[in-house]
Amino acid sequence: MTGKYKAARPKGHAPWSPHRKTEAVLGQIAEVLVQYRAFWPLTIRQVFYRLVAIYSYKKTQRGYARLSDYINRGRRSGRIPWAAIRDDGIHRTNPPGWKSTGAFSHAVQEAAAAYTRNKSVNQARKVTILVEAAGMVPQIGQIASPYGVEVVSGSGFDSVTFKYMLAQEILQDHRQAVILHIGDFDPSGICIFDSMQADVEAFVGGSGSSKATFGRLALTEEQVSEYQLPTAPPKATEKRGNRMAETCQAEALPPDILAGIVDSAIRGYYDQVQFEEDQKTEDIERAALVEKYVEQEK
Repeated sequence: MTGKYKAARPKGHAPWSPHRKTEAVLGQIAEVLVQYRAFWPLTIRQVFYRLVAIYSYKKTQRGYARLSDYINRGRRSGRIPWAAIRDDGIHRTNPPGWKSTGAFSHAVQEAAAAYTRNKSVNQARKVTILVEAAGMVPQIGQIASPYGVEVVSGSGFDSVTFKYMLAQEILQDHRQAVILHIGDFDPSGICIFDSMQADVEAFVGGSGSSKATFGRLALTEEQVSEYQLPTAPPKATEKRGNRMAETCQAEALPPDILAGIVDSAIRGYYDQVQFEEDQKTEDIERAALVEKYVEQEK
């Protein structure tokens, strides 16, 4: 054998006996996952920033790569729950059809028991949240879903198709549109949102100020300071405008704080009386559906 020996990558469910220092990091990861259990699945980057903030974990590319490896091995060995971590880049289709009429009937019963109203319909404003990091969409969706608010991945912000479709949705809805953005506090993150707003407003017509309101929900310079988030100088390759001394990623915000920001923002645009009425109506409608589709099957 020539060259330096390199251990083979683990496959499947792989036992793991980490070194003492790694064990310490695994313990810290476990504490983060327990603390933010309500916000699963977390992205690896969110775990990374919690370790940086709480345990002074090294904020470097090498440190992040090492953490990714630890989490990979931890999941394979059963030390980290598979459901705790979000994996991006998975795209799959769900072919239509049912195994049997019984399976269809069971699905109808489950749907009746889980029935919810879209509580955005009766609101005077239609709120939409755009998220730069696709991995954060499920997490933000947990907060926004009870309000009937759509959360869209920001990975398509530079797509002219995305901007045109968003503008058409604004024009076709009779309500005032509120577009809230969650992205990194860096030149690219700010430029992405500014460019998207300008293009959508142009498609809507004029400044679009009478039809749509745009706002940057996170991450802001004030939030970076208030929550003492870890920062880094702009990348040397950064060529966009809005030069700044320090940058910060949106995933550095603790999940519970981000959830509070999102919830508060939505409530700020909602008529709470109407929202509570819709909740009461939802309970009545769910009970009727359960009686019709569930109770009669017993």
